[in-house]
Amino acid sequence: MKKIVNSAAIQFAKQSFAILLAATFLVTGCKKDEVDPTPNPPANTLTANAGADQDVQVGETVKLDGSASVDTKGAPLTFQWTIATKPAKSTAAISSATTAKPTFVPDEVGDYELELTVSNANGTSKDKVKIAAAVAQPLAIDKNITVKTVLTDRISNPDYPDYIVPKSIVVSNELTINPGVVIAFERDTRMDINDGGGLIIAKGTPEKKIRFIGAEKTKGYWVGIMVYSGSNANVLENIEVAHAGSRALVSSTKAGMALFGGGKAQIALKNSLFTQNDGYGLLVQEGGILREFATNSFTKNTEAGIQIDPSNVDKLDAASAFTGENGRNVVEIKGYYLREGGDITWAGFKDKTPYRLTGDFAVEAGLTLSPGVTIEGGRDVVMMINSKGFLIAKGTATEKVTFTGADRTSPSWKGLMIYSNNSRNVIENAEISNGGSLALVSGKKANLALYGGNLSIKNTTIANGGGYGIFVNYGSKLNADASTVNTFKANAQDNVLLEK
Repeated sequence: MKKIVNSAAIQFAKQSFAILLAATFLVTGCKKDEVDPTPNPPANTLTANAGADQDVQVGETVKLDGSASVDTKGAPLTFQWTIATKPAKSTAAISSATTAKPTFVPDEVGDYELELTVSNANGTSKDKVKIAAAVAQPLAIDKNITVKTVLTDRISNPDYPDYIVPKSIVVSNELTINPGVVIAFERDTRMDINDGGGLIIAKGTPEKKIRFIGAEKTKGYWVGIMVYSGSNANVLENIEVAHAGSRALVSSTKAGMALFGGGKAQIALKNSLFTQNDGYGLLVQEGGILREFATNSFTKNTEAGIQIDPSNVDKLDAASAFTGENGRNVVEIKGYYLREGGDITWAGFKDKTPYRLTGDFAVEAGLTLSPGVTIEGGRDVVMMINSKGFLIAKGTATEKVTFTGADRTSPSWKGLMIYSNNSRNVIENAEISNGGSLALVSGKKANLALYGGNLSIKNTTIANGGGYGIFVNYGSKLNADASTVNTFKANAQDNVLLEK
């Protein structure tokens, strides 16, 4: 068969080849040598200068200086300082880190390496400076304070003392202690805040507490702080008293701090810690005045955290804590009378600290015990509501008011005695136990006794007594249903004895 050739297709192919050949010639014929469009970078004209190395003391404000840094083209620089290395426990930071001359305060012993970076459109440059920080030596307070004095925070690290007291000192003028100050006391030294001009203003902050500590951080290293001053300007806030009690601070009693009763010494005490004292944390004698008391803590003292006279107990607040591994985790009350006066309320503490009566105790005021309050009587102690006083002890179903013996065994204290015929006397939702160690009245042992008294008692458990649950002397008044609306357990004799 004869092959047929398409002349139109052949013509199209020839034209396409010609066009392609022409285009190739045009491209290859016009090609020039390639040129790198990226110019060479300009030379860096900046030189950072972080200044000379320095030897300083811990707590000292260090002035850094990068002002010798230059750009040879004269363009302005931006500055950025950073701490490249520092001691492991340091929290130091640079103040005004984007300026030529910032500052920082080394807070730990050791070497600090700070890096400066300067930059602008012409480039970047870095340099480092070394700051070696050593322990600062505390200043000695070796003379009595007889003129108005202010102690400043010289060293920011609270582990290092700002001041050392090599011998006992007396404060007979105004002493102000700034936040963060640490005062260390040498062996057997003390500080007395005298009356007649002496006063102390020590107001720290939560971040910068004021600390009164031993030069050696061991319990019972120095004596403590004795407040004789009756100035209403005396105030301690956010302070710590530790390691005191090497000797008796007042009478024969050791304590971290004591408030003298004879001259009506007074203090406002807030947000403070008494810890690791060989004795009481705080001692308040009868006649002393707790002007304010709030959110204080007492831990690891060999006696109770606090011993206090009855007239100041109502100043104690519910938020303060007294149960931190003290020898006795109680509020210890020393004094015979809660004297005649207005209505008084004793708080129930959040940490459930009991009040402990160290001796026989007579109430001659209106006393209200808040829900949750526990009263512990020491061995053979009696609590008496005298004719001039009255008692309101109303707990709740979940927070009882408790009267018991200090060692919580039966019977260990004499019990509760009501002489008052005041119609306000009431006990509800309570517990009275472990009384009857000795006779309360008329040769009778009981957890609770009325002698000429008047009392309404309900929803109360009366238990583990060494005699009667309740003894009612002739002429006294007790609610008629007392034997049925209360619970009696394990008393040695009858639940209720009504003398006729």
